[in-house]
Amino acid sequence: PTLRRLSHYLLAHYQKGSRPVRDWRTTTNVAIDLMVYAILSVDEKNQVLTTYIWYRQHWTDEFLKWDPARFDNLTQISLPVESIWVPDILINEFVDVGKSPHVPYVYVSHHGEVQNLKPIQVMTACSLDIYSFPFDVQNCSLTFTSWLHHIRDINLSLWRQPELVKFDRSVFMNQGEWELLYVLSHFQEFSVKSSDSYAEMKFYVVIRRRPLFYTVSLLLPSIFLMVMDIVGFYLPPHSGERVSFKITLLLGYSVFLIIVSDTLPATAVGTPLIGIYFVVCMALLVISLTETILIVRLVHKQDLQPHVPEWVKHLLLERATILLCIRDRKKFSQSRTQSSDISRQVENNDSTAKLTPYGCEDPRECGAVGGTRSALAFAGRTEGLATLQEVLRETSAIRQLLEKREEFRDVAREWLQVGYVLDVLLFRVYLAAVLAYSITLGTLWSVWRDA
Repeated sequence: PTLRRLSHYLLAHYQKGSRPVRDWRTTTNVAIDLMVYAILSVDEKNQVLTTYIWYRQHWTDEFLKWDPARFDNLTQISLPVESIWVPDILINEFVDVGKSPHVPYVYVSHHGEVQNLKPIQVMTACSLDIYSFPFDVQNCSLTFTSWLHHIRDINLSLWRQPELVKFDRSVFMNQGEWELLYVLSHFQEFSVKSSDSYAEMKFYVVIRRRPLFYTVSLLLPSIFLMVMDIVGFYLPPHSGERVSFKITLLLGYSVFLIIVSDTLPATAVGTPLIGIYFVVCMALLVISLTETILIVRLVHKQDLQPHVPEWVKHLLLERATILLCIRDRKKFSQSRTQSSDISRQVENNDSTAKLTPYGCEDPRECGAVGGTRSALAFAGRTEGLATLQEVLRETSAIRQLLEKREEFRDVAREWLQVGYVLDVLLFRVYLAAVLAYSITLGTLWSVWRDA
């Protein structure tokens, strides 16, 4: 048969141990090509990229030529790859042997052109940058070079045009977490310590992570919890429910971080921005809880609470209400006027009480008391006079107690007003900080997404 005769003709005296050139000064030019079939895994912790590629080699073997007219016009034949010389081209970034299928044959044309086509599972080292996770774009290189032969013996070139290689997704079949953007190619010469130069063909595989899963499972729950924290400021600060609500949110966010800790990429090189985002959100929740505790402590009514200092009234109840555009600031000033009137009235009552010997404020009552005393003295009823004096003392004590309680209520009302104004001020500062932080992160991630 023709195939057997041709195979015997080509391999009968073939020596696969030497480079297939008749003149040793002739350089063997190996054209290579690469097509990415699938992105299998990206190990951020070990900095390893696993891809599945279709790899092709093309070179000329001067000892595998024949005349097709002598062999029934046969122009192409497949030969065992173990029987002929093949270039020792390897990938520099190899870190482990993948599960690649073995292809036992190569195609040889009658001009001596050899085509070696094979699929390879490549596990290569790659410097992965996860700072912009989950909107990160990775650029991993595959460097093909002859491990032994320098550039005068084996030179490398690109089989197809660089533009065809760049946007070729015809065989890319993976629809998982990563998508292939493009493949760049670059030829360069490499030498170590002024030794002979080696030819290198670099392929840069640029891939991008699909962020939808991480956006739904990581970002949206965190955003919802922060929105609930902002809404929690509308709870009345004096009710005490806001503190328990904020503590519940803080505990819920802690449990959320424990759950998503396994989802975040682990690496010793750096921390992704989303990790910093979670830490800052936790810090904002702690600041919100601290502000709530401060306001609740401020507005809580106590019997021994001192009066509000005048400078605090001037800054918060007058200037801050105008700055914050609080609508009921007139009510604050009216309440301040009422409290001052009550204080003056209490002082006048105290001075009047000191003028009357029996602790009464109406002269007619004092006159009636005096008349009663004269009548009792005239009648000789000393016990009735002692009882009446005791009643007057108790009445005066009750009146003083009520006035003191009203004064405490005015003090508590003033602190409550100060607490409400301070709560509005701190809430707006907190809201401005959250909005600025959100806009900054959104801008960064939008730039990375569109890059």
